Amino acid sequence: MSEIYLTAYDGFILGPIVKALGWVMDKIYLFFYSTLGIENVAFSIAVFTLLIYLALFPLTYKQQKFSALNRVMQPEINEINNKYKGKRDNESLQAKQEETQAVYDKYGVSAMGSCIQLLIQLPILISLYRVFYNIPAYITSIKDIFLTKVGNATQSIVDAIVSSDGFMSKMQSVYEYADLKNVNVDFTIAPTQDNITVIKDYIIDVLYKLGDAGWAKLAEYFPNIKDSIEAVVTELHDINYLFVLNISDTPWNQIKEGWAADSKDFVLIISALLIPLLAWGAQMINVKLMPTNNNGNDQMARTMRTTNLLMPLMSLFFAFTVPVGLGFYWITGSVIRIIQQLLLNLHFKKLDADKIIEANKEKAAKKAEKRGQRRDAIYNSAHINTKSLSSNTSTSISEDNQAKLDKMKDVRNNPPAGSMASLANAVKDFNESSNNAAKNKGNNNKGKGNNNKK
Repeated sequence: MSEIYLTAYDGFILGPIVKALGWVMDKIYLFFYSTLGIENVAFSIAVFTLLIYLALFPLTYKQQKFSALNRVMQPEINEINNKYKGKRDNESLQAKQEETQAVYDKYGVSAMGSCIQLLIQLPILISLYRVFYNIPAYITSIKDIFLTKVGNATQSIVDAIVSSDGFMSKMQSVYEYADLKNVNVDFTIAPTQDNITVIKDYIIDVLYKLGDAGWAKLAEYFPNIKDSIEAVVTELHDINYLFVLNISDTPWNQIKEGWAADSKDFVLIISALLIPLLAWGAQMINVKLMPTNNNGNDQMARTMRTTNLLMPLMSLFFAFTVPVGLGFYWITGSVIRIIQQLLLNLHFKKLDADKIIEANKEKAAKKAEKRGQRRDAIYNSAHINTKSLSSNTSTSISEDNQAKLDKMKDVRNNPPAGSMASLANAVKDFNESSNNAAKNKGNNNKGKGNNNKK
């Protein structure tokens, strides 16, 4: 079965995050509607984006602090890298790691700190994309517009469509006319009682993303429900528009719609063009404001700069093909990040590295001591275990074989009579006796010769 966009995203990892953020989005919308009478999805998106970035600000601050200190301590890191350049032995690698870690400790930062903060932020930002892409799945007030009677209509627009003859083929025609390729629906299934809820979800998915031309085409196919269509269009125009733009339709569709009008609607065309251009421009400003590493030999820094240039271009391209509401979210988030970055740049411009080092002295010393103790403990443990194993092995061999060794020694020294060993010993004794006799005789002759000479 095709994916139901109206149904809340239920992925194993991001599903719970998406639903939680969707619930918050719904409460924000209801709060401003009930207190200030503001019933506008774009306004809710702006407020929600602001709250999310404020909640993520502590992580952003830590990440930016790491980047600022990294620029200060980079010469020390480069010196260590040059010191051990080309050395691949274990002792050099371990020493390099320890010296690098000591630099991080001195400045009070973690090498993995910025990565962890990005890993925390990324699922939240991706989940926001899912929420803004499919507003009716999370804002119940928007979904109710399609499922309840609006204005002077006698029934909801979805019920009116379902009760019309041949509504499945007509909805398929509207879907194709509106060119909603990013909405995955299936109007070829049989409209039985078992799957009528699924079909209604498909209808809402299509209706929410229709532009003015799509609503006009829907009225042609369902002339008997014009009252319901007009009531829903009026209601959506108040809550689902950003000035002249339908936030549920794509900029590209609205550009084509403005160009195809009898008298070209240049206001609509220019407004639709502004969404991708602003999304690209705001992100480019972010890139310019982001602190960069001046170390030209840093491959990671060069890769990051290339990525920072490519991402805005991707936003420019995708913003044409996704709903305006999602592009508006990108723009709002970029504007908030610009303000945050300006403030952070001013703050870190006054950063005093000496004070940070002084404040981290004691903490760095404790970390170094702890690492040293841990290393010594591992070494001593391994040494003791090896020594203990060697001792136990020697003891075991001595106990098991001592009796056999003593017996062999006794047999070797006192072999049985008539055995080969006793004969060998007799020959050995005879040879030793003969050699001793010859040696003594030679010594006596030499003594006599000396006496005669005298």
